[in-house]
Amino acid sequence: MDYAAFAIEWEAAWNSHSLDRILAHYSEDVIFRSQKAMRLVGSGELRGKDSLRAYWAAALLNQTDLSFVVVDVLHGYGMIVITYRNQHNVLAAETLRFGSDGMVIEASACHDKS
Repeated sequence: MDYAAFAIEWEAAWNSHSLDRILAHYSEDVIFRSQKAMRLVGSGELRGKDSLRAYWAAALLNQTDLSFVVVDVLHGYGMIVITYRNQHNVLAAETLRFGSDGMVIEASACHDKS
């Protein structure tokens, strides 16, 4: 898998604000963890693409100016960490673990100054 190409598409998908494009990277049974999800939807761990869609739809409604710039991509075994800055220059990281089909099966978001 070309992780650098994935990160470029991941950034472009988020900057497009298209939920379908963003979610195209994730498996149906994805597990996602984020402190921001806890505050917005009442759970820090979301299971399944439908739960992730509902969370990100709400998040995008609250941040119409959302944009990401990838800072770095760190490679691991079957996983990557994408560090990026948002429209407020806040540093964040997404750890993405991939299944054998190349889809994200587990993701965790960490944010500076959250």
